Amino acid sequence: MPKSVYENWVTSKEILLKTSISRATLNNYIKAGIIPKPVVKKPTGTQKKIKRIGYFPKTVFERIKIVKSLKREGNSMNEIEKTLKDMPLTDDSVEPIYRRHTDQNSIKKDKISELERPNVFNRISDEVLKVTLKDINFPAYLINRNFEVEWVNSEAEDRIFKQDIRIIDESESRNVFKLLFSWEFHNYVLNWKEIMAFHLTSIKSILPKNRISELYEGISEGTISLLEKIYDSHTIPAGKNFINKNHIKFVKQDESVEEYEAYTLFFREGTFFVYMPANSDNEEIKEFLFKRQRVINELLGQRMPSMVSLCVLVADIQDSVKISAELPPSEYFELINQFWKTLRGSFEKYQGVHGKRAGDGFLYYFIKKPGSNYILNAINCALELRKKMAEFSNKWKMRKKWLNDLHLNIGINEGKEFFGSIRTSVIEYTALGDTINHAGRLSDFARFGSIWTTKNLLNKLSSEELNNIHFGIRRKEHDREIFIKNTYSRIMDLLDPADKRHSKFMDIATLPVAEITNIV
Repeated sequence: MPKSVYENWVTSKEILLKTSISRATLNNYIKAGIIPKPVVKKPTGTQKKIKRIGYFPKTVFERIKIVKSLKREGNSMNEIEKTLKDMPLTDDSVEPIYRRHTDQNSIKKDKISELERPNVFNRISDEVLKVTLKDINFPAYLINRNFEVEWVNSEAEDRIFKQDIRIIDESESRNVFKLLFSWEFHNYVLNWKEIMAFHLTSIKSILPKNRISELYEGISEGTISLLEKIYDSHTIPAGKNFINKNHIKFVKQDESVEEYEAYTLFFREGTFFVYMPANSDNEEIKEFLFKRQRVINELLGQRMPSMVSLCVLVADIQDSVKISAELPPSEYFELINQFWKTLRGSFEKYQGVHGKRAGDGFLYYFIKKPGSNYILNAINCALELRKKMAEFSNKWKMRKKWLNDLHLNIGINEGKEFFGSIRTSVIEYTALGDTINHAGRLSDFARFGSIWTTKNLLNKLSSEELNNIHFGIRRKEHDREIFIKNTYSRIMDLLDPADKRHSKFMDIATLPVAEITNIV
């Protein structure tokens, strides 16, 4: 590189002074590839006494400015690294972020556009940007990890799917591949196989070939065969560099053609598709799409509620009021925080979704989806929680030298309910209906760390699955307790009329239930 270029670069000392970051942070940015490694050479000017010094291009100032902006929006450093991975590091090493699938067998880089040059990143860090999802007046939709449409605008309904997606209650019926195989779409678009290939391309990195047969319930052998053929020979997996771009044509039945630049944005929660009319000028929308955290927050806050099959697990600490009274406030908060830290991994392991729950207990949803058994996930999670809670209780008994046992009482139920998100200061997931209410009441009913569920839930399991579950009812006979396997009972028949809790459970008095003790 010519000497004159080096003279226009800046030293690490200037970077630290102007950006207020630490030397350690600067080194971490270099190590992560967020900013380029310095060019080390003999200094000029007032720093001639120093033998060697590192120089950076002035673009690092904007780079660091973007990092700070993304941090303020709540992005982790891993997310920031992924977002910036393909952004140009210097003016003479510019590479396009977007890729275009120009044919079935290769991907060629687009000629760099103004959007892809460093000056656009100066603009996207501008906090005054006021564009929102409502300003996207061309087709756009979000599909989740089960490939179901969770957010869609009217333009996508009219110009892509040719049907009203938002009136479909069943989440499985909003599977994007099921929609693309519908007669409404085939009667509207001639090149539907190309559109199918584009969608398969976009999600291929998270869809193993052996899961194609599980895309949605009732998928036909012919559909599976076609998708597998496309999977093998017609598509190349799209990169997950936050955003990709493809040129897409929709050839209508009347042979008219609509051309779009299709932007595909990748998130942990799903994939966002935006179809900008070809050759249109939508710079503000493009800048909005680069606001990663803002885009996904808006999408998650506006997702459509869906009628889904789910399991609900409600768990409460027994006698939590008594425990809080016996401990100093600092120790009680420490206990609760350790309790959460100990159990949280079990919910993640079994794909539980956190729901809103008052008090010291918690509520998790296990959603029915292809490739996993949501009922067994809930049961296995409950059993693992009970084991971890027993270990946690023993540690606190040794620490406090007390006789108190910590118990986590659990209720599980299964049903079909509307499931969606509520936007407050954070996004909270909730479902409405008796499925949730009954799980909560069973958690109240349970004592000493027991796990109670409904006959309805266990009846949803196959005979083979049910044979592996140890469940039943405890009865007292002649002053001893016996466990009767593979048996149910009504709540009212399990309570002594003299029990002060008897009247508390009259609303579920006739509910057939059983206690789960183990699974093989």
